[in-house]
Amino acid sequence: MAVKHSFDDIKSLYPFKSNFLDVGAGQMHYVDEGSGNPMLMVHGNPTWSFYYRDLAKEFCKTNRVIVPDHLGCGLSDMPKDYDFTLENRIRDLETLVKFLDLKSITLVVHDWGGAIGMGFATRHPELIERIVILNTAAFRSKRIPFRISLCKNKLFGDFLVRYFNGFAWPATFMTTKKKLSPKVKKGYLLPYHDPEHRKAVSEFVKDIPMDSEHRSYKTLKTIEENLSLLACPKLILWGGRDFCFNDEFFAKWKNIYPDSFHKYYKDAGHYVLEDEGEDVQKQIEAFMES
Repeated sequence: MAVKHSFDDIKSLYPFKSNFLDVGAGQMHYVDEGSGNPMLMVHGNPTWSFYYRDLAKEFCKTNRVIVPDHLGCGLSDMPKDYDFTLENRIRDLETLVKFLDLKSITLVVHDWGGAIGMGFATRHPELIERIVILNTAAFRSKRIPFRISLCKNKLFGDFLVRYFNGFAWPATFMTTKKKLSPKVKKGYLLPYHDPEHRKAVSEFVKDIPMDSEHRSYKTLKTIEENLSLLACPKLILWGGRDFCFNDEFFAKWKNIYPDSFHKYYKDAGHYVLEDEGEDVQKQIEAFMES
């Protein structure tokens, strides 16, 4: 079932109408605001559409802004019989885009939303007009921070993430330079208020492919091999104090897309929209007008 408890406390931060689509395994929640050429914003883990709240509020004045919550995240259903894989995440996004009949999309991706969003883009390049890349990856890497490897541990990782909130809660202070306000922290944590609703957070961590035997390795490898086929303009905006997606990832993106526009925020963290949101917004506005 979708999250039913009250979100009134964060309504001033997240004032959007809720929309839902049955994607097969459950009801996917999504924000759909404004009109004009669409912007599709894809979140990662352990966030939800709340991460893009300020961008959505601003760009819905000039564009149609769509921000989905992946199944198990945000206000979407937490299905009991669902394989939380990269492939299924991409298929869910495909279902939503087809239902909404989106074309000429400005795609914005962050964290694991990079693999999901770029997975969609490489399969449907004709639908993508431009791409904004925020501290993410859509390619293989052997690097995994120790703190995340603990949450991925087969013996106790799931217990740590679900019963001690060992992923979503630390993210509220490990991912930014600026201290988040109590209300913003509450916004990030509201969907993940008990072990049942933290299942997708844990499954996202499990789905990081570190070797060729992993269930999502082949999917990620194919995405990586097809990234160069995306000929549309790209903008890379990067927080330099990211303990997870560090400068090696930033360099990799610039190598894949040498003609991209990019800006590096040396003091911003993984949640670059929290640390440098105003400037990120200005950079995206200029990029879309160029």
